[in-house]
Amino acid sequence: MGVRTAIGFTRLAFAAIGLGALVARFLYGFGFRSFAWVDFFGYLTVQSNLAAVVVWACSGVALLRGRPETAALSTARAVVTCYLLVAGIVFALLATGAPAQGYRLEVPPSDQVLHFFLPTFALIDWLVTPGRRTVRWRVVPLVLAYPVAWGLATIVRGRIVGWYPYFFLDPAQAGYPWSFLAYSVGALALFAGVGAGLVAASRTPPLAERDLPRAPAALDHGPGVLHVLLLLLLSRRRPARRRQRTR
Repeated sequence: MGVRTAIGFTRLAFAAIGLGALVARFLYGFGFRSFAWVDFFGYLTVQSNLAAVVVWACSGVALLRGRPETAALSTARAVVTCYLLVAGIVFALLATGAPAQGYRLEVPPSDQVLHFFLPTFALIDWLVTPGRRTVRWRVVPLVLAYPVAWGLATIVRGRIVGWYPYFFLDPAQAGYPWSFLAYSVGALALFAGVGAGLVAASRTPPLAERDLPRAPAALDHGPGVLHVLLLLLLSRRRPARRRQRTR
């Protein structure tokens, strides 16, 4: 099995794991009376993991077909990885700060997969796996477009239905306007920082790619040692043949 095939199967496997974790988390929500299936898809974690499943599936299929990763697909992987990492970081902060806020935050196995396991794989895949393309810096401001649009839509919908996926978006809990602005600026700075780090990482070779042998490149440096010796032997024999002919 080649390296490209192994990477393709690995991304398909993690796409399946992500889809299974999303289904498990959806079914877990049915155990609560306040659960609404529409609200389930309002979480940034759910949306980013759905996007990751699609991107990993497309990338895996392309690699199994023998196609190299395009610049567009590398950009999509960078954006998805950014959203997964930010969602995981925010969830970790909420989970660790829950006792101080006086509430308990349950973390079922499906949440552990979605918030920690898959973001870790996405980061390792981005830093280690060979084949990715260089991502342009203009992607960083584009990364901010989605969370801004998502936040505005969530606030408008929350005022209508009275539900917010996160406390810092709820006016009753966040404390408008200054606390809300502080949370918003901090979140956007986190998105921009993680996105910039991923773009910067794309400008260096992946860790696994540095260890791969470069046989084709070695052939371009000129003839090998055996080739040079053969040429020397032939050059010595040619004058001898000419002397025999002159005699």
